[in-house]
Amino acid sequence: MKIIVPMAGRGSRLRPHTLTVPKPLIPIAGKPIVHRLVEDIAGVINQDIEEIAFIIHKDFGKQVEVELIAIAEKLGAKGTICYQNEALGTAHAIMCAKEAMQGPIVVAYADTLFRADFSLDTSADSVIWVKQVEDPSAFGVVQLNENNQIVDFVEKPKEFVSDLAIIGIYYFKSGETLRSELQYLLDNNVVKGGEYQLTDALENMKVKGLKFVPGKVDEWMDCGNKNVTVETNSRLLGFLHADGENLVDPSIICENSTIIQPCFIGENVKLVNATIGPNVSLGNGCTVLNSSLKNSLVQNQSTIKNAHLDNAMIGSFASFDGNFTSISIGDYSVLE
Repeated sequence: MKIIVPMAGRGSRLRPHTLTVPKPLIPIAGKPIVHRLVEDIAGVINQDIEEIAFIIHKDFGKQVEVELIAIAEKLGAKGTICYQNEALGTAHAIMCAKEAMQGPIVVAYADTLFRADFSLDTSADSVIWVKQVEDPSAFGVVQLNENNQIVDFVEKPKEFVSDLAIIGIYYFKSGETLRSELQYLLDNNVVKGGEYQLTDALENMKVKGLKFVPGKVDEWMDCGNKNVTVETNSRLLGFLHADGENLVDPSIICENSTIIQPCFIGENVKLVNATIGPNVSLGNGCTVLNSSLKNSLVQNQSTIKNAHLDNAMIGSFASFDGNFTSISIGDYSVLE
């Protein structure tokens, strides 16, 4: 099995945090989003992963490439770096990894996390991960027939046709078939809104009689902007704590401080006169003095003083000393 991860987007809705770090590498509960994503996929497919192809922009830099290769290797897979330097749509992005499109593949967009307990139907030509939602009009949805097969894809329906939203993760039994359909779109300039769309390839495959089935997830967590990313961090901490994971590193220094679970606290963190939690992630090397934090996400090597934070997101190597509560400051920022 191979996994293809398109992640060349700039993540503009999550600025300032994505000005220095690509969104998929922002840690959630102590691990980069994309790391958690491929781990979750590995758990669902229950197969050995041969290769993970990451599709990035060339401007991401060599250090990002090194980190992505390491993520693949931790799962026992070969890591491959591919480039998409123009935003020409989902189909175009996937084709940037066409060399990896051999045999069974999973395509997963790296701005979402999920929790699921279903067995992958490898007899199907394709499995599309979906989540039941209250307002389908904001999503692309699938329609099912009486045999639980997908018979239609509808983008942001104005009238109700289905409440099963496509979350952006797909299994294809034949990577070669998908590659052929995507190449057809490129060769024949089949575009919508100036972009080549994966859904057009899916529609062509369906018309040719390929069998599509849904893979229903229990939880779908977005990382699109600051507020939903902080919420996703909180929800994921709750799930991991319920699973029995210990997310507090034994190296922390805790002086006159209280930790209210669930929390992730990384290596060499110092807490003095602090209350941490619930739902807080503190990255490696952080210092928190005379402060309380809840429902917040703080990256590595940052210092927080005299603060009472709730729904806050702070980058790495930042310094915050003040009375604001719901803040969003990026790497190397100083507010004192």
